[in-house]
Parts: sequence; C-alpha cells; structure tokens
Amino acid sequence: MNYLSVENISKSFGELTLFENISFGINKDQKIAFIAKNGTGKTSMLNIIAGIDSSDTGQVISRKGLKIEYLSQEDNLNDALTVEQTIFDSDNETLKVIEEYEHALLNPEDENEYQRAFEKMERLNAWDFETQFKQILSKLKLDDLTKKVGELSGGQRKRLSLALILIHKPDLLILDEPTNHLDLEMIEWLESYFEKEKITLFMVTHDRFFLERVCNEIVELDNGGFYTYKGNYSNYLQKKEERIEQEQATVDKAKNLFKKELDWMRRQPKARTTKSKSRIDDFFVIKEAASKRRNDHKVQLEIEMERMGTKILELHKISKSFGDLKILDKFDYNFLRGERIGIIGKNGTGKSSFLNIITGGIPIDSGKVVIGETIKFGYYTQDGIEVKPGQKVIEVIKEFGEYIPLTKGRKISAGQLLERFLFSRKRQYDFVEKLSGGERKRLFLCTVLIQNPNFLILDEPTNDLDIITLNVLENFLLDFPGCLLVVSHDRYFMDKIVDHLFVFRGDGVVEDFPGNYSDFRAYEDSKPKEEVVEIKKIESTTPVKTTTKAKLTYKEKKEFDGIEEEIAALNTEKSNIEAKFLDGSLSGEEINELSIKLQEISTEIENKEERWFELSSKLED
Repeated sequence: MNYLSVENISKSFGELTLFENISFGINKDQKIAFIAKNGTGKTSMLNIIAGIDSSDTGQVISRKGLKIEYLSQEDNLNDALTVEQTIFDSDNETLKVIEEYEHALLNPEDENEYQRAFEKMERLNAWDFETQFKQILSKLKLDDLTKKVGELSGGQRKRLSLALILIHKPDLLILDEPTNHLDLEMIEWLESYFEKEKITLFMVTHDRFFLERVCNEIVELDNGGFYTYKGNYSNYLQKKEERIEQEQATVDKAKNLFKKELDWMRRQPKARTTKSKSRIDDFFVIKEAASKRRNDHKVQLEIEMERMGTKILELHKISKSFGDLKILDKFDYNFLRGERIGIIGKNGTGKSSFLNIITGGIPIDSGKVVIGETIKFGYYTQDGIEVKPGQKVIEVIKEFGEYIPLTKGRKISAGQLLERFLFSRKRQYDFVEKLSGGERKRLFLCTVLIQNPNFLILDEPTNDLDIITLNVLENFLLDFPGCLLVVSHDRYFMDKIVDHLFVFRGDGVVEDFPGNYSDFRAYEDSKPKEEVVEIKKIESTTPVKTTTKAKLTYKEKKEFDGIEEEIAALNTEKSNIEAKFLDGSLSGEEINELSIKLQEISTEIENKEERWFELSSKLED
C-alpha cells in the first residue's frame, strides 16, 4: 500500500541547488534510510515530505487521512508545560482517557469518577497502550514527569520529542538523526522497538549499526543522482560499489571513444554533410561523458605531529563528585604512546566531565593529573564552533593557523586542508552562517586538526556528520599516530578506531575493557543473567490489563494495583536475608532466626502470588 509519493521535486537556495527532479515512493511497513552528504539537502527533503517546507518544483502526494509524525533537529515543545502535560497535550482519544484514569487514581475517595474512568479504559482497551507508553518513557529515562520542559537539557528535550512521536503511533514516522543524544542502551532498545513494531519509517541517520539492523531500503542522493538499494546497510555498500565500478567502466569506454572522435574532429572534414554534423554533435556528448568523474575526496593526511616524550598523561587517584553524583573514585591510569581509548556509559555517568577534567576545564576533588611537557591536546567538544557574523569558512580556520606540517618536509595550507575535508574552493568563501549543522561540525574538526595536536580528545564527534564524512574522519584517525580518547555512541565508529574501552558504570566505577564495542557487547551478553525475582516472571508471562471483560470490584482493583509492589518488596527482603547467610561469622542462633524469618517471607510471597493469580483470573473470565 502506497502511503506517500514524491514526484519530481527540486530545491534551491539562491545559486545553490540542493537536488533536482527527485521522485520516489514510501509504502506501508517500509523502513527507509536517506543518505547524502552534509549540505546537500537531507533536512530540506525531510521538511518537504513532512509538509513543513515546499519544493520549487514537483509535488508530494500522501494517502488521505495519513498520520505523519516528524522528529526534527529543532523541537517545538512548550517550555511552560511539565513533561506529563506535554504527553497528554494531544488530540489522541486514548491518551485523554488514560489522563482521566490517572487523575482518578489520585482521588480514590471519588468512586464514581474512578468507575467512569475505568469503564472508558475498558471500552478503548487502553491498558496495553498505557503500559507501552510508560515503557517508552522509562527506556528514554523520562522519569520525572513533573519537571518543566524549560528545565530540561537539550538531550532530554530530544528524548521527550522522540517519546511523543512513538506514543502517538503514526502511520509514517519521519526521523532526523533519532540516535543523537541517546546513550548506547537507549539506542539498542530503539533498534529492538523498530525491528519488532509494524511501523513505516523514513529517516536520516549516521548510525551504521542502526541502518544495518532496522532499515530494509536505502535511498541515496549522490552527485546529483538518486539511487535506491533494497536491503540493509551491508547490501547498500556492496551494491554501491558495483554501481561505481559500472559507472567507471562506462567513463573508461567513453574516454576511448572520445580519443577516436577527437582525432576525427582534428582532421576537420570539409564535407559538412548531415551525417558529419550529427557526428560532431555526438562528439560533444561523448566529451561530457568522458569528462565525468566522481567528486569523492579521501582524507590522507600524514601529519608530522609534535614529538611525544616518555610521559604522556598520568591520572593519580583522582576523585570527582557533583553533590551526591559521584563521577570518579580514586581513578588511576597512565596513558602510553599511541593508545586509542573509547569511553562508553549511560548518560549522566560523567563521560564528558572526565574529558573536561583531563583538559583542565573542571577541577578535581582529590588526586593529581600530570600532563607530559610535550603533550599538545586537540579537543573536539560537543559545543561546536562559535559562529561570528560575517565570517567566512576560510577565515575561521586561518585564525588557528595558515598551514600544518606533513611528513618529509611537506606542508598543507588551510585551504587545502578544508578541501580534503570536503569543502570546495567555492564553499570556503561562503559565510559560516550558511553552513548546515554537519558542515559546521566538519569545520570545527578542521580547526582542531590544523593546530597539529599529538593527543586528540573527541566528545561525540559523529553527531550531525553524514556517513561520507564519517568515513573520511575514520580514515584520518586510523592513520593518526598520536593518542586518541573518544566518547561516542556510534558503535560502528568505535569498533573501527579504538583498541580498548573505559566503561563508566556510574557511582564512580570505571572499568578498563580490553577490546572494542562489539567485543564488549559479546562479553556482556555471555555473562550469566542475574536471578530474576518471581514478580518479574509473573509480569513477563501474564498479561495485565489486556482484556475488556474485567470483573474486579473497586476494592479488588485497588488491591490488584498494589499487590505487585508488595511482592517486589518481599522478594527484595528475601534476597537481603539470603545474602546474610554468606557471612561466615554468624552464630548458630542467628542462623536459626534468619531461617525462620526466610520461611515466613517465602510463605507470604506464595500467598500474595496466589491472590495475584486469583484476581488476575477474574480479568480473563
């Protein structure tokens, strides 16, 4: 079933043409990724499809009644509302009913209001919907529903915007970099969610693992051409390579023919017959084909970085806390030459703070940071580049240097460096404010590199960069001879460039793992799972609130809602007692008392679970 058709659309800004005469369709259950270089109109394309912007030519035709949700780079949230108010600020009837029910639960003395809300929940079968949207909020770490939107960080706002569109369950989801501001755990959950949900997607993302596991089709805007590839990212890479080889074979054939025709043209035939005039016209067509070449720039910079001494960077028992939040607890590490370390961990565990501690941006509570005399940091932060009005691209980089030295006595100018990082000569004289978000990130990266550091520190360098630029950056970093310390949620990127990981577990715990992200993931998955308490088993095997034939009274419903928490609390108490038996210093009397207490709790758990099943069976009658 066709949801949406894009027919011959074009978009330009002044003399800059982003794309011309693009046509494609989006069908039900397709999961399509859109790949293109930064600055070639990816976001403009999404805005046109979502109806926020219009194309210069052509049209977008959508199925009547099609519900579209769009996750853009800029949110339109109301700062005055709380997170909860934002969620329920919708025309969605089911959400309105859930809001009424939640309100009724807060006023249990009004049995009539509760009964009405309960019946509406039953009529719309809203129980499953409520469970799903609460799970979405939990997975995206939006736990404080009373917090004002205006008080949220940029990452929290992005996660709230993502939660909203997932909760609304549209027919078509349009996503612009959905994995930005998500930690690895959230990204893997979102992957799993999109894999199992019957949902139609059209998205821009630089996360190649995400592309591999979620998408079933990839469309690419490349050098003015628009190409479609069925399958995931691996298939795209293979098919694109085949296409480029075929194009190159066509160019080579045209070059050979061009040589023959050029020789004929130079002989300047005197007889201008209709046949010869046609051949002259064909000559210019052949010339254009023979002159065609791909505009792919590979960064191959052999930078002559400053010499590194024997002392690189030493961290001696450093500790850091922000109030009750502990980031580091007597952390020790001595960096060696050429080390390539990735940093992973959940949001809020202190990854960026760790980088700022090393570079002197944040003071430590205790310990010592010793930096070698020959060390020159190059620090790429999430803040990006500061845009000055009227400043041109080339002027930005020249503020940091006119050239950088290369091996064998060579050097490269600021303009040449920019060109290698995909800024054409013409683009270098554009104003910085005209650049896309990804192009600004790329420019910021150039300002870091031209300073010729021997210790690179990168904080989320892959955010807002397109896949082509990521390949450029990876190729450079693979040849970089200095030390590398990088925070990134891009698993493909981490696998390619780091040798081992600092895993920030939270509460000051940092583990040194010998391997890349895939090695770490495999190790984590191979560890024996912790014993799951009984209540979790009940939740995973017994659906709650999934039927419209509930037979519970008001009091039974209150009991049923609270019994799960009681069982969970009892299981926690049981686990605590079992842990005490590991203490070898317990006397015989203490062991006896604990055994009696353990038996009492086990019996109470069994009674609570029997009651849970009894009430749950009424829901299924």
